[in-house]
Amino acid sequence: MIDVSAPSLERNDSYTPGLPREYVAKKYGIAVDDVAKLGSAENPFGASPRAAEAVGREMANLSIYPEWTARLMREAIAEKYGFDADCVACGAGETEVISFIIRSFAAAGEAVLMHEPCFPIYHIFAENEGRKPVYVPMGEDFDPVFDRYIETLHATGARIAFITNPHSPSGRLMPEAEIRRVCEAAPATLVVIDEAYIHYTQTAGSIELTRHYDNLVVLRTFSKAYGLAGLRLGFAIAANKRLISPLINIKPTWNLGQMQIAGGVAAIGDDEHVDRTVEAIVEMREYITERLAGLNRFRMVPGSRSNFFLLEIADDKLDSSSLFQALLERGVITKDGAISFRGLGRRYLRIDVSLKKHMDRLADALRDIEAAE
Repeated sequence: MIDVSAPSLERNDSYTPGLPREYVAKKYGIAVDDVAKLGSAENPFGASPRAAEAVGREMANLSIYPEWTARLMREAIAEKYGFDADCVACGAGETEVISFIIRSFAAAGEAVLMHEPCFPIYHIFAENEGRKPVYVPMGEDFDPVFDRYIETLHATGARIAFITNPHSPSGRLMPEAEIRRVCEAAPATLVVIDEAYIHYTQTAGSIELTRHYDNLVVLRTFSKAYGLAGLRLGFAIAANKRLISPLINIKPTWNLGQMQIAGGVAAIGDDEHVDRTVEAIVEMREYITERLAGLNRFRMVPGSRSNFFLLEIADDKLDSSSLFQALLERGVITKDGAISFRGLGRRYLRIDVSLKKHMDRLADALRDIEAAE
């Protein structure tokens, strides 16, 4: 009998994506356009127009192998942030880059640090690669408690320390001073700041900090503000090129195709699309906060600076799975915290901020559920 090299690969502990609109529309008899898809943090305005045009033009080159390091895309990203192209490594989504980092900087059995709850890809990839995920519990309303984080980092000798900024699933923005503390506390640990949602905070993020810390790398994605979730593009950037070269060396030779590279090159300069998206999300984040303020059985966890927030269930008669289902029946797709985030428990849903019509559908559905009991 042939056995897999790692028993974790046989377990069914994989990432749980959001449901598609078409499934909900068919099952519950709701028009597809009326379904509020609020479980995948996608861009409600769609793809960057510049990227879409560039992808279309690239159809003529489908018979040609791309440059194996996605050099054109690395150069475009580097120019955007004032770095050298050798400071950038690209992947098929930020998730692929995370796998490169875990394989490159932590050996089998070594510790990989993360908050609990966190983006599940960190611990899924770490476990599948035979690394040891170490969790740091968060405080009230998902306070990151960096004193505890740094203590755990020292106690475990973690080789990699992941910090999601803003945090998923809470949307909390981590202060720059605390990120600096982590970098300074363990110079032999690779600190990875995952900034998948940073545009929605209306801050510059931590890319410039990499010029000050040789152990810091920043991750970004094209899936959110650029609207290219279906194209699969992400990157790592660091001033210290020694953090980047292993990622390029370990990746599959051609992990990005011609259309991905063309889309990324065009999207990185599409500030108009990003700005429009961010402005709308920030406005709707304030709007839905006001609309949900009067609820008694549910509480919007304060402090989100992202394009999603956590909804806490205050009624013991409900849990995250039953509320998820009740919203689904009313045409609202969310993310069940009990399934999607290890350690979050059964009292939370993560819900996207989107267009006004979808925010109204969510608010009306919650009020309907509240009035039904």
